[in-house]
Amino acid sequence: MRVAIIHYWLVGMRGGEKVLEALGRLYPEADIFTHVVVPEILSEGLRRHTIRTSFIAKLPRAPRMYKSYLPLMPLALEQLDLSGYDLILSSESGPAKGIIPPEGAVHICYCHSPMRYIWNMYHEYRRGAGRVAKLAMPLMTHYLRTWDESSAARVDRFVANSGTVAARIRRYYRRDASVVFPPVDVDAFAPVPPEEVGDYYLMVGELVRYKRPDIAVRAFNATGRRLVVIGGGEMLAELRALAGPTVEILGSQPFAQLRHHYARARGLIFPGEEDFGIVPVEAMASGRPVIAYGRGGATETVVDGHTGVFFDEQSEEALIDAIARLERLPLDPAAIVAHAHQFNAARFERQMRAVIDETLAEFRGRRVPGPDVVPGRPPAPGPRQGVLA
Repeated sequence: MRVAIIHYWLVGMRGGEKVLEALGRLYPEADIFTHVVVPEILSEGLRRHTIRTSFIAKLPRAPRMYKSYLPLMPLALEQLDLSGYDLILSSESGPAKGIIPPEGAVHICYCHSPMRYIWNMYHEYRRGAGRVAKLAMPLMTHYLRTWDESSAARVDRFVANSGTVAARIRRYYRRDASVVFPPVDVDAFAPVPPEEVGDYYLMVGELVRYKRPDIAVRAFNATGRRLVVIGGGEMLAELRALAGPTVEILGSQPFAQLRHHYARARGLIFPGEEDFGIVPVEAMASGRPVIAYGRGGATETVVDGHTGVFFDEQSEEALIDAIARLERLPLDPAAIVAHAHQFNAARFERQMRAVIDETLAEFRGRRVPGPDVVPGRPPAPGPRQGVLA
């Protein structure tokens, strides 16, 4: 069986690329197709695969300006020739699922989220866009929505990375989706003895507006508690200017520093709404509780009152109240670690293998021609049929 894996772009090693790695372990001989790739930042596991790019990679400054070519990506995907492949796995967050599957192939889409900037977060992205982009976005995103919705019909089965994303798939594509949580390298993190835990809280992640890091900085300014912030992004300079004397913004840090701070913080602050949210699981794998906004993927990984607490609105006051509530709870670090280990990579690979095998078996069971074919007459319209070689 020939397998093709489609990923939106390969310019970093974040959550989507960790999923791609795991899919690559399931199918070591699979070929990877993407819009643009920066090979030197990829893991050794990904570099073992043959990686092919769309014509986007040949456009000027594509490794840095790839998002500017978003309107061309539907066309680029449809130019990819997947003839001869039996199984196609698309990894969707940017445009990836819109390939044209060959007849007889099975197409399974692992969806991190329908594209946020054209669907659920369109207005937030437009408010933060520059003047030219703000003018261009309504027409461009209208075209992309039309294409994105129609391309969902090219997928035989959707798999969502959380119940939150499954609900979006149902809303925007009118399709059901299985839920398989993404893999988290929980074994890379470990707790420390209680005497090594510090007096500060930690916030980790890309510093962008929809993650609402400003709420945390303002809350810790107001209370005088210590906060350490790890991550880079468009708000880095703004947050450094906003930070008071008890807030330390470190910017991007190597993994060793991240691991050190996870284990020694009093808890993780997670003020944004995420599709799944790997950061809270990493913090819990380090034995530390999570204070999270009570919407999105965090509600599926954090257990309120046992591995952390939620706050119900994105405001400094709600976050301050949640911190005070956490500090009154008698939490067990060992229980927090055990809970986090449910999200390990082996579980992801086992569940994805089961979904893929089930889908392949379903399509192999379809007969061609179907039972409604009468000699001399065209077949009645119905669902797409096909068999695997």
